[in-house]
Amino acid sequence: MLWLCRAARQPQRDNNMKVTTLLIICSGLIFGSLGKPQFPEREKDPNFWNLGAQQTLSEALTLQDLNKNKANNLILFLGDGMGIPTVTAARILKGQLMGQSGEEMQLEMDKFPFVSLAKTYNTNAQVPDSAGTATAYLCGVKANEGTVGVSAAAVRSQCNTTQGNEVTSILRWAKDAGKSVGIVTTTRVNHATPSAAYAHSVDRDWYSDNEMPPEALEAGCRDIARQLFENIPNIDVIMGGGRKYMFPKNMSDVEYPGVAKQSGLRKDGRNLVEEWKDKKKDKKGFYIWNKKQLLSLNPNNVDYLLALFEPGDLMYDLERNTETDPSLTEMVEVAIKILKRNPRGFYLLVEVTSIRKCRATTCCQTS
Repeated sequence: MLWLCRAARQPQRDNNMKVTTLLIICSGLIFGSLGKPQFPEREKDPNFWNLGAQQTLSEALTLQDLNKNKANNLILFLGDGMGIPTVTAARILKGQLMGQSGEEMQLEMDKFPFVSLAKTYNTNAQVPDSAGTATAYLCGVKANEGTVGVSAAAVRSQCNTTQGNEVTSILRWAKDAGKSVGIVTTTRVNHATPSAAYAHSVDRDWYSDNEMPPEALEAGCRDIARQLFENIPNIDVIMGGGRKYMFPKNMSDVEYPGVAKQSGLRKDGRNLVEEWKDKKKDKKGFYIWNKKQLLSLNPNNVDYLLALFEPGDLMYDLERNTETDPSLTEMVEVAIKILKRNPRGFYLLVEVTSIRKCRATTCCQTS
């Protein structure tokens, strides 16, 4: 319509406009014929991803003579949102803070002997979210946006598509192999990334039963906080935020007494922390919620640790109360000291989520 109006006013540009018309029509035909992207049915099968990964690894091993010894311990550090632009900005900033131009600076990760890039996408979305991508790198299977620990055959928010489509994570594999396992995160321990290590949920937002629709509860789906303690009940170290999802609705928070928005949320009346403590009473299990308690622990006397430092996500490092809230470094150091006591080795997932959050809210300094 816009072109027709222009043609009526400017007939002398008829030849140019004929070309414009052709281009517009052609582009319309091209994009019109594309329609909604169609995703291969085979991507719903976890074996498709597992077999592809095995083939890729086999091909990579033939490229050069690599160290093929088996690692006893594995730590996966994840900067949620830490793509190339963020890493580049960090590299330049580091250099400029040292009085240089910045571009010539190297981060420690730049010095690694092997560095790689991976394509990140969901099976139903080209711009992925933390849930589907966590399922990919923890379980080896690409999944739909907003789902954790399930294959692409599961549909977001549809409870009845959960059963039979569960996929297991490297944390489960490590535990089954006799290793100690841990999760350390600056977000809620039942948030998208950490939850893919232990949960199977068709909706990443089902943090507690308070966030679930009645029909999902009636159909037997469980909230992610419950699954943290029920699916793999002997996770050795759990550190992060998310207290309010573990306690009965309106139960006052230990750190923010009387603050309604920080109080418990569970509608089922369960106190998941007390239940965890009861199960660990004959073991060396400790529940803590502040920095002083964390740093006073004797790692040699701890078999299980549940540490929830905030009702929701942890504070940004520049904004946290350094007297009460531990840093990520302090949490990781304690976790390693506890986990490394196992002669069979350990697996530890470490996530910092403020990168993604800060880029989305343009508060780059706190990221």
